[in-house]
Amino acid sequence: MSGWVARALMLFVVWIVLSGSHNVVHLLGGALLAFLVSWINRSPQQTGIRLRPWTRVPGYGLWLFGRILRSGVHLSRLILAPSLPIAPKLIRYQTELESKNAVVLLGNSITLTPGTITVEIQPGELVVHAIDDVSGRDLGQGILEEKVGRVFDDEGVR
Repeated sequence: MSGWVARALMLFVVWIVLSGSHNVVHLLGGALLAFLVSWINRSPQQTGIRLRPWTRVPGYGLWLFGRILRSGVHLSRLILAPSLPIAPKLIRYQTELESKNAVVLLGNSITLTPGTITVEIQPGELVVHAIDDVSGRDLGQGILEEKVGRVFDDEGVR
């Protein structure tokens, strides 16, 4: 089975789970859209994504959700503090991730975490805005990059 068909089937399963409506017209529309999106986004070249690492995504998602909650609590404390102890800064972060998809996941994960946002992505480098030192600390320790690297089996990660 070609890669785009497998992706279309996975998109359709997500559609079924998230849609909440299971009538025939809705399911046919979801299948049509899933296959259309997958076909439009197919690549003539191999993307380098193997199926086995994608089995690690649920664990990564749970870990990231915990980080998002922890960062949200930290940001809430900053906002509610009378002195508003923020120290915004831009951080140039050098990444060792080799896959473009891994770098995009890293950038999106940073942006999802409250208190940080990925401003720019260059090959091998991300520019990240952090609201304070604590928010930028996880990035400096390389924990997030290591977790993303495990999802994609990037051997070049710390």
